[in-house]
Amino acid sequence: MQAALHLFFIEALHALARNRLRSSLAALSITIGIAAVVAVVAIGRAGSRRAEQALQNLGDNFLWIEAGSRAPNGVRTGSHGTTSLTLGDAEAIAREIPLVKRVTPNVDGSLQIIYGHKNWRTHWRGVNPNYFEIKRWNVMSGEAFTDEDVRQTSSVCVIGVTVREQLFGNEDPVGKTVRVQEQLFRVVGVLAAKGQSAFGSDQDDTIVLPWSTAEKKIRGASQTFLDDILASATSAEAVSPAIEAISELLRERHHLAPGKDDDFNIRRPDEFIKAQIETSHTLEALLLSIASISLLVGGIGVMNVMLVSIAQRTREIGVRLAVGATSGAVQLQFLGEAVVLTVLGGLIGIALGVLATFLIGRVLGWDTAVPLEAVVLAPIFSAVVGVFFGLYPARVASRLDPIASLRHE
Repeated sequence: MQAALHLFFIEALHALARNRLRSSLAALSITIGIAAVVAVVAIGRAGSRRAEQALQNLGDNFLWIEAGSRAPNGVRTGSHGTTSLTLGDAEAIAREIPLVKRVTPNVDGSLQIIYGHKNWRTHWRGVNPNYFEIKRWNVMSGEAFTDEDVRQTSSVCVIGVTVREQLFGNEDPVGKTVRVQEQLFRVVGVLAAKGQSAFGSDQDDTIVLPWSTAEKKIRGASQTFLDDILASATSAEAVSPAIEAISELLRERHHLAPGKDDDFNIRRPDEFIKAQIETSHTLEALLLSIASISLLVGGIGVMNVMLVSIAQRTREIGVRLAVGATSGAVQLQFLGEAVVLTVLGGLIGIALGVLATFLIGRVLGWDTAVPLEAVVLAPIFSAVVGVFFGLYPARVASRLDPIASLRHE
């Protein structure tokens, strides 16, 4: 059986090699289609993984309560200078909303941080220790500041990887002192790298302080309002009910009459990233559909090549039939040639798809990997295309009249 298949394969290759250019052009569409499918699946999976990682990095069932109402067009310029949120609001949410498990007040801005002869402008954030749990942000060296540091307004900070690289290079920053707006702060920890956010900003370019320290020593003790309140719901299912409960509580605390606009707004950033993931899946399906069209065109090309080949080899077919070959054997011969042609095109397409995936991943800076199922299924799908589009020419060849074929010139 194995010897018969080997002979069958060799004969098919010899038949296709008689007109290399025509066979190559017929296989080219299959090659392009399979390469496109492999690359689209790989890049689509990589994009989905990045979006899912961004969703994971976003936080633990993250809720973001901003000061100020949302603008009519949905665009806001930021909460700075808006005084509608207070520490009492954050404490009330933590105390009275059982659907919320962690809360931190938040004040933030940008500033210059100096170490030795180096300086770097970065984003600062004043929070309590719950922030690191809410944002799922680990400290990779040193340690985070504590609730006691918040109570004592300690001059301590935790820095991101970008700030460490810009100010300290390869030097260990833990225990070192930096100067922030003429105030001296001791670095107690370095945050694990998070990379870019879903909005394209560098999350690692940051310095995190106790919120009480930031309020009194960075922003000014006279400004006691909060820019935001960050919270974590007890579960993903609890996010929407928690938003409703927080909204009711804050409207009551802020004495807002029915029909009056909120002086705050609550966001759940995970919805944006989930929309990105859905868009990625939709785009992947669309691109796969387009790639499938090239496979359809390639299949039609294979069928045309086989029909031309039959027309040119009519006398050969007549001889085979005259010496005793059955119609089934002739049909299997030409069907086999179509399958070999498409499978060879598919194998080359896999190689090109892997190469394209690697190059696109390098250009985009993504960690791309070719899915194993794409590599396994591509040759099978190529063979199916060969069978589907080669069946009609093979049947045409098997039904030729031996006498008429022998007279063919």
